[in-house]
Amino acid sequence: MILPIVAYGDPVLRKLCTDIDPNYPNLSALIANMFETMYNANGVGLAAPQIGKAIRLFLVDSAQVLNTEDAEGPEKGTGIKQAFINAEIIETSGTPWAYEEGCLSIPDIRENVTRDETIVIRYLNEKFEQKEETFTGINARVILHEYDHIEGVLFTDYLSNLKKRMLKRRLAKISKGEIRAEYRMRFPAFKKSKRR
Repeated sequence: MILPIVAYGDPVLRKLCTDIDPNYPNLSALIANMFETMYNANGVGLAAPQIGKAIRLFLVDSAQVLNTEDAEGPEKGTGIKQAFINAEIIETSGTPWAYEEGCLSIPDIRENVTRDETIVIRYLNEKFEQKEETFTGINARVILHEYDHIEGVLFTDYLSNLKKRMLKRRLAKISKGEIRAEYRMRFPAFKKSKRR
């Protein structure tokens, strides 16, 4: 089932998400629906807050952005496809590098974000088995981007104050639903002030 993606401005995108346990209702179906939603929107990652759930769950499929034959440096590697539950970043390291990022909750805005090249992350897989793994390059970047979502952080938070001011009007339009996306979106409900 394709779910609507929550747009910039919705408070759920700013929440620190909570852990879940193996009894979380319909978790397998939720993960399947999130993958379907992500693919429908041509995304490489999707976090639970982006579908309106403030839980520590995100998924990644980086295979489509990695080119193992021609790429050099951080953009080289093998893609991953997996869900991350109750993730915790243990360490970031390596040479920081800039790369243009976008977000399904913030359509039509892409900006360079600098992130460390390597991460160590501890998480639970779909069987609730604990894993601790090291990722580099694009895989690390996509994971960090989605991990930020479960921490209430957006990629625009990393931009300079000047760049944030330049994007302010465009972000306001997104939050008001004044944008067309190629996928289903849910926009924040704004209360209209009452006239006296």
